[in-house]
Amino acid sequence: MSISISRRFVCVLGCAGALAFALAGCSSNTAGQGSTQAAANDGESTVELQIFAANSLEKALPEVEALYTEMTGVTFSDTQYKGSGDLVEQMRGGAPVDILITASAGTMDDAAENGLVDESTRQDMFVNDLVIVRGEGSDIQIASLEDVASVDGRIAIGEPGAVPAGKYANQVLASVGLYSDAEGEGGSYASSIADKVSLADKVGTAAQYVSTGDCAIGFVYSSDVYRYDGIEVAYTCPDDSHKAIVYPGAVSSSSKNAEVAADFLEFCMTDEDALAVWAEYGFELA
Repeated sequence: MSISISRRFVCVLGCAGALAFALAGCSSNTAGQGSTQAAANDGESTVELQIFAANSLEKALPEVEALYTEMTGVTFSDTQYKGSGDLVEQMRGGAPVDILITASAGTMDDAAENGLVDESTRQDMFVNDLVIVRGEGSDIQIASLEDVASVDGRIAIGEPGAVPAGKYANQVLASVGLYSDAEGEGGSYASSIADKVSLADKVGTAAQYVSTGDCAIGFVYSSDVYRYDGIEVAYTCPDDSHKAIVYPGAVSSSSKNAEVAADFLEFCMTDEDALAVWAEYGFELA
């Protein structure tokens, strides 16, 4: 297009010098713009973020990541969704990570104390409720926490050393004398439920135990009801029966893409489409 325009320009002016000047200018301009665009594209394509995230984010986070990729070109490696304690242990073992999002302040504190995250980037992202779920259509009724002891069937609880939801569940049980440690870890279950408890490696596994019928009830987050079929809320645990459920996020102290990682965390908390995704899966902003 620019060459044909230049030829008409020559015909009008009859000036070969003007043609040479125009072609040189257009060529230089186009080359410059192309190089800038290519550099930008190359820069974006080389950024791939590795995220370690609490298991309960397994459905919502990929959708938010896709939004960010569409907007920026930044891609994501195979995001790891596990119990928060397990994720911190992997980081302690040297796993390369750009962003850590946990399901409890305690596990993020552990990561910070071990120098695994940049504390200046830490922010509380979401809050959640702890609920007791039953199989969809089940006739199990729970009117109070004490009713857990009389449930006929097994009880799914996350392993408290690795799964924050399990720790919160034990705190809830401790509030009515069904667990011996108020902090939710290191204690023992009351004899009325000790033989019924099935420990799960992550909160999603606890939800699956209930959805498959392996357990009669289970302690999970309210957001888990949105991501697993076959379960429904039987009881919402009172806020004062456990510590506040907060999801902190932070950039890893070893991240080679710290600026982009911080930008993604900000995107998670401010982009309207991202906020709609979190709401769809039952997460409330902290």
